[in-house]
Amino acid sequence: MYIWGVSHYVSRGTPEIIKVQKAPKHIPDSVKDHLVSEEIFQLQYDHERSMLVTTPQPSKEELPSYYESEAYISHTDGKKGLMPYLYQTVKKYALSKKLRLITILNRKPGTLLDIGAGTGEFLKLAKQYGWEISGVEVSEKARAFSKQKGIDLQTSIDRYKGQQFDVITLWHVLEHLPDLENTITKIEALLRPGGSLVVAVPNFNAYDAKFYKQFWAAYDVPRHLWHFSKASMKVLFSEEMKLEKTKPMIFDSFYVSLISEKYRSGKTFSILALLIGLWSNIAALRSKQYSSHIYCFRKAK
Repeated sequence: MYIWGVSHYVSRGTPEIIKVQKAPKHIPDSVKDHLVSEEIFQLQYDHERSMLVTTPQPSKEELPSYYESEAYISHTDGKKGLMPYLYQTVKKYALSKKLRLITILNRKPGTLLDIGAGTGEFLKLAKQYGWEISGVEVSEKARAFSKQKGIDLQTSIDRYKGQQFDVITLWHVLEHLPDLENTITKIEALLRPGGSLVVAVPNFNAYDAKFYKQFWAAYDVPRHLWHFSKASMKVLFSEEMKLEKTKPMIFDSFYVSLISEKYRSGKTFSILALLIGLWSNIAALRSKQYSSHIYCFRKAK
């Protein structure tokens, strides 16, 4: 059983679900796993933290089976097919932006821990620019790709217990982590006083999420165990962590909308999806609710 504040979130095999306050109107009650199992999962709303929780949650032993798909792009370097090609093309541009961001935050290259490092592309680039790199990745397949690049990744952040880093990054990873509260505590302990924590996550209050509803690809249940809003990111971490800046991820709305449209209509490519992605960014100029955001925290000295 997952216990979060006053609300209880259950894993598989637990018969009772304790209801929490009803979610905002645009949040679907249930979402299908479109990628692997086609199973249906519920989205419970945590009112105190303005976040959603996938219910039931697979056990740690069950979770790996939900990643066993050639379509799960972040664990490969493949460019075959439209979606992988678009993903890898945008990723190359995004990597340089990410590196620039952490260098500005730290003012110079330093020690970097990338949690959920995937195939190691970000760490490879950081190493080329003078960063002392470390990384964690649970996927054996992704670690194999990383090792081919000369980057050895650990399977757990517990391997770094007692160490501290100048910068810790989680690029679309926090939503995947079981035992969220305990894991956040461990991550904060790994960050040196004055260091920067950079977290990128989807935002279920974005226009594209409201348009696609149960087909919104960034729900990605049950791989995404948690679903965050801008409000939830202000209360998840301890008082030691000050949120210094929030940055939009402009390309996410296009990519997510293309996948969402595929789930909704079966179309591999859709002009409508691109228009929804564009309008999501335009609407966010006023609402500040982009499809995904990067949150930059500074740990107190």
